[in-house]
Amino acid sequence: MNSDIDEKLWDERYRSAPLIWSGEPNEQLVAEVSPLTPGTALDVGCGEGADAIWLAERGWRVTAVDISSVALERAKTAAAARDVTQRIAWLHADLIAPSWPLADASYDLVSAFFVQQTKERREKLFRVMASAVKPGGTLLVVGHHPDDLKTGVRRPPAEMLYTSDEVAAVLDSQDWEIEINTVRERTVEKDGATVTVYDAVLRARRLR
Repeated sequence: MNSDIDEKLWDERYRSAPLIWSGEPNEQLVAEVSPLTPGTALDVGCGEGADAIWLAERGWRVTAVDISSVALERAKTAAAARDVTQRIAWLHADLIAPSWPLADASYDLVSAFFVQQTKERREKLFRVMASAVKPGGTLLVVGHHPDDLKTGVRRPPAEMLYTSDEVAAVLDSQDWEIEINTVRERTVEKDGATVTVYDAVLRARRLR
């Protein structure tokens, strides 16, 4: 997808409602990152900022990047209300553009939640994210698993869903230790009913 079109689509989506997401951090972020020692973090596809704010409140220094300027303005407002503005740098950029100003091996944590792209684009994104992790640091990628197509919950097209094995496949086994590679269930509300959905979860530690 052309990045200019992608940006326009996301800006339009955010403008369609006062708040798109819940304002709460992703539960897999809380589960996987709570035990880690705070350091530097890169939040890829930060949206309205809930994950970045949660990290900042726990002592992380966060770079939060998103393609939508509308989302970033909301995120900045939310961060100011929680008094963590000084701990977050906001970056408006295409996640996969060659000009993305991202230094290699810069972060103790690099995370992305539900950044659903086509196979070619997401594999490029996973490699860029992996290159940004410091030795000893953590890569955390969570996406909508293909099993979600059975649930009736609104999801992107099938080609944009993926398994954690796909993330693991782009990591060199000599450079990475795969700590978690799994599918996790969680519940969401759909039309007044509770529905089980499935998250693809990959957490890896960079060895060198």
